[in-house]
Amino acid sequence: MSDFVAFETVANQFAADGRFVSAIPYGEGHINDTYAAYFVQEDQSTKRYILQRINSKIFLRPDLLMDNITVVTAHIAAKIQADGGDSTRETLTVIPTHEGKSYVVDARGNYWRMYIFIEQTVSYQLIENPEHFYKSAIAFGRFQKQLADFDATVLHETIPNFHNTAVRFETFRKAVEEDAFGRAAGVQAEIDFAMKRAGEASLLVDMLARGELQLRVTHNDTKLNNVLIDEKSGNGICVIDLDTVMPGLALYDYGDSIRFGASTGAEDETDLTKVTMSLELFGLFTKGFLEQVGTSLTENEIDMLPWGAKLMTFECGVRFLTDHLCGDTYFKIHRDGHNLDRCRTQFKLVADMEQKWDEMNRIVQENK
Repeated sequence: MSDFVAFETVANQFAADGRFVSAIPYGEGHINDTYAAYFVQEDQSTKRYILQRINSKIFLRPDLLMDNITVVTAHIAAKIQADGGDSTRETLTVIPTHEGKSYVVDARGNYWRMYIFIEQTVSYQLIENPEHFYKSAIAFGRFQKQLADFDATVLHETIPNFHNTAVRFETFRKAVEEDAFGRAAGVQAEIDFAMKRAGEASLLVDMLARGELQLRVTHNDTKLNNVLIDEKSGNGICVIDLDTVMPGLALYDYGDSIRFGASTGAEDETDLTKVTMSLELFGLFTKGFLEQVGTSLTENEIDMLPWGAKLMTFECGVRFLTDHLCGDTYFKIHRDGHNLDRCRTQFKLVADMEQKWDEMNRIVQENK
């Protein structure tokens, strides 16, 4: 079967406008296979859609994943329409099949989905301008605000314990004890760093269990490149890549943004003198996030934002170190010790946050 026939067979099962004519690879994602699908309209103009093959090796239940995305985007769309906005640009729009389903399963068992293509937008892989980080904060804050009244318990936990730092730490502790690849002796300094902070790993999940933090809908991958920036206005208009939308804490989304975006170095930088947590970028993101989310968060949630930043960074470092100890089986590596380099950048950021702790808390309180 030719590529065209395969794409056509899948694409024609969705209730898209026009006649399918082609599909070409699109974007820089590393998980799903993404294509721009072209459909010719009656007036001979062309309309684009996003056609994606979901990676079912990572997402074991694509059907449940699509349930989450469908209900969350519908909720956001209703909020946008009530405010007089354009929901086809300001949130992802799932194109149903002709039978009303949110996905197609092809003859090989692959799961496919289709979205409206949001034209005249751009996403940035790296912060080229601090203003971009601020605009992403507004977008992620608005995402939280729009979903503040959504019952997160109705969502499926498609990746169990994804940001449960306590569980991640116990997995790390087990990896140290087993030392299956004989690497523990060479990373004792990193192991000691993590063990010294073992008591902090359960802080947020314990607060949630005591009812001191609120269970919310969380995106769980709040990187800059998951916000579409409008080419004309420069505003962040749409949060994308909703595959990891699940129940969680708002602190996870805020914290992961800081971890990724407020660092002055690359995630795998080998020169740790280049890696710090920028207070300027921390302040910009905090300002934009709280401007949008406002009173949707509780006092406890706002006060704990610095802990969200520290623990998401710590958790990520622990996960990189765990994978190094376990033979690099989860994160893709491109050189020996790649995961160890990644771990060291995260632990350097944690240490830098600890040095700047009072200032981080002051910035949060000033932006309440």
